[in-house]
Amino acid sequence: MSVSPDSATAVRPVADAGRETLLSVRGLRVAVADGTEVVHGVDLDLPRGSAVGLVGESGSGKTLTCRAILGLLPAGVEVTGGEITLRDTELTALPAAERARLRGTHLAAVFQDPASYLNPSITVGAQLAEVLRVKVGLARRAARQRAVELLRAMGLRHPEHVYAQYPFELSGGMLQRVLIAMSITADPELLIADEATTALDVTVQAEVLELLTELRRERGLTLVVVSHDLAVIAQLCDTVHVFRDGGVVETGPTRQVLRAPAHPYTRELIDNHERFGIDRVREQRSRR
Repeated sequence: MSVSPDSATAVRPVADAGRETLLSVRGLRVAVADGTEVVHGVDLDLPRGSAVGLVGESGSGKTLTCRAILGLLPAGVEVTGGEITLRDTELTALPAAERARLRGTHLAAVFQDPASYLNPSITVGAQLAEVLRVKVGLARRAARQRAVELLRAMGLRHPEHVYAQYPFELSGGMLQRVLIAMSITADPELLIADEATTALDVTVQAEVLELLTELRRERGLTLVVVSHDLAVIAQLCDTVHVFRDGGVVETGPTRQVLRAPAHPYTRELIDNHERFGIDRVREQRSRR
């Protein structure tokens, strides 16, 4: 392990180093329209089948890094340096249409506030079936049948009934499960969960986190979990990258980073999370 000063990154050896790397980010830089840089030379390695956590305060660069990976940066924000490589394909060099094709088929995401990603005037089943028709190429009847199967696989009771409901008729937890179903329709290799459980109550949050764990195990998904909540990262992730002010200040196996943080900012985050039960989650991981 190397412990660096405040301005550098504390890096520890990662247990997944022997796994095939699915996605690699090297020297990623992102800037806004006036040239102000908001992500500063971020490096990430995502081993196939792993769960990697990105943690830090709001505005630390976590979400912009993920949106750069997805090719979904907001208007006026662009990648100005670095490489994002999916297996042997450098993504930042691809045309926009090709990046769009990769979303859903290879890369997918689930964001906070699922209701904002669903059309309130169309049933959730019809929206899910449409994704299956567009991304997978299923015929109308087959798409409906597969949509019901996916809703059932998400742990939703009475999936045929849920299929016919509108977004406003479902709870936040149910909507998030619908969005997760949409994200995995084409069996993507990488799923980014960006604050996907932040708006949910504790019980529903635990259920959605367990669902993500099951999907990773059953489908071989590589997960990127973005959160400001260390308890979520502790529960799901093998490795954690700690973001601050647009850069990564500490990287390492989650258990080691939470037990013995090398960077002062990481220690500060852990101290701030003590009252949310991080000790209990940390102990559960240490017994695995």
